Amino acid sequence: MMHLMDPVPDFELPATGNQHFRLLAMRGAPLVLYFYPRDATPGCTDEGLQFKALHGEFTRLKCSVLGISRDSLSSHERFKAKMEFPFDLLSDEAEIACTLFGVMKLKNMYGKQVRGIERSTFILDADGRLRREWRGVSVPGHAQEVLDFVKSL
Repeated sequence: MMHLMDPVPDFELPATGNQHFRLLAMRGAPLVLYFYPRDATPGCTDEGLQFKALHGEFTRLKCSVLGISRDSLSSHERFKAKMEFPFDLLSDEAEIACTLFGVMKLKNMYGKQVRGIERSTFILDADGRLRREWRGVSVPGHAQEVLDFVKSL
């Protein structure tokens, strides 16, 4: 488990737009990584739309926003296109980043225990250090709270 101010270890994941994301390549500016359970579900759609609405402000702060889930790249491409997200989505089918950030949890769904992503957001500073984390995120107002923290960096 990482702690605040720890450097986040490098990792690579496939990204929308036929890109290959590498954490090390993002150094030099703040980065928001938000983990969400599933493409095209109500909470995940709302959360993405909040980040979309504030995207211009994140961009002015030279801060990138990326969404991560275990969905396939083709699912991500459809979700991103449908919602017109101005940021990329990373596919973590092998749970590389999910494990690194410790976001996999057992959740109750319809009376059954299911392993899934706990909605969580992490902010890395320009040096790639973990500066803030939110776990068990409640969607309303979350993207604004993240933006307010990025402004304080």
